[in-house]
Amino acid sequence: MTQIIDQHRRQFLGVAAGTVAIGLGVIDLARAETETPPSSATSASFGTIKQINSGVLNVGYAEAGPATGPVAILLHGWPYDIHSFVDVAPILAQAGYRVVIPYLRGYGSTHFLSAQTLRNGEPAALAVDIIALMDALDIKKAVVAGFDWGARTADIIAALWPERCRALVSVSGYLISSQAAGNAPLPPAAELQWWYQFYFATERGRAGYEKYTHDFAKLIWKLASPQWKFDDATFDRSAKAFENKDHVAITIHNYRWRLGLAKGEAKYEEIEKKLAATPVINVPTITMEGDANGAPHPDPSAYAKRFSGRYDYRLITGGIGHNLPQEAPQAFAKAVIDADGGA
Repeated sequence: MTQIIDQHRRQFLGVAAGTVAIGLGVIDLARAETETPPSSATSASFGTIKQINSGVLNVGYAEAGPATGPVAILLHGWPYDIHSFVDVAPILAQAGYRVVIPYLRGYGSTHFLSAQTLRNGEPAALAVDIIALMDALDIKKAVVAGFDWGARTADIIAALWPERCRALVSVSGYLISSQAAGNAPLPPAAELQWWYQFYFATERGRAGYEKYTHDFAKLIWKLASPQWKFDDATFDRSAKAFENKDHVAITIHNYRWRLGLAKGEAKYEEIEKKLAATPVINVPTITMEGDANGAPHPDPSAYAKRFSGRYDYRLITGGIGHNLPQEAPQAFAKAVIDADGGA
């Protein structure tokens, strides 16, 4: 199997080399993205969505690639969904990976098993969800990769469950934080970028997001990826995931929890204490950033020391925004393969 994976990896890298100019940590996708139509110009779909009980959830997930291949778990963010990886999955599947792409709690067909369970969006809960999913699918170890909420979740898994993590790919780097850190004031320009977090802290904001979920999410897409020319069909395909009955509650709780305005659950307190200490990640890691990311994100120099193992940072140029996997699928897939290469 290792020889097969290596063969596919060499084939993929050979294809990528013909379309992507690669420098030292900088990948220029301007030409590649004009030659290869992005997903906004396609009707790509995952087809059948599988369901499985794991932890407090019944999780909906897409799967691709050989069942016996090394596993890559791809995690989406807010307000996005599994289709952020619709063009990444076939590349990884062709390279021999078993690709698992779950809807996070509050998205798509993922739903709670009990009406009494707190609709909790705190970071520890999302990470435990993925560990529970791995257990339910009998996945011992996987490459975990994601962006936005998904990157934070992947970071937490790599930090606290390194034995379950082959490698890590994290867009915008080290995103582990705490309520205490969230309460620290930022310079005015930085606070302005978090306008929606403060909006969600109010009852008006909760009611507004519930009433205008579709329009709100589309605005975030435009602000976070100002140069990404996605079409209505591409957005609408993902927006269906926001019709989940718990989507608004999970979203509001997540952002209120960050500001200390909402409580979490006692069963996650020990995990949150560990995360508040900003643990170092020692699994093989590649962090990435788009050169046109309009969403709040840290400077890579601020978090480089949080990774103690094999580590690389890649700036993806060519007008790539916050939804990096969907805007630059070749670069994201290559990062997954490369991060796992020395594991």
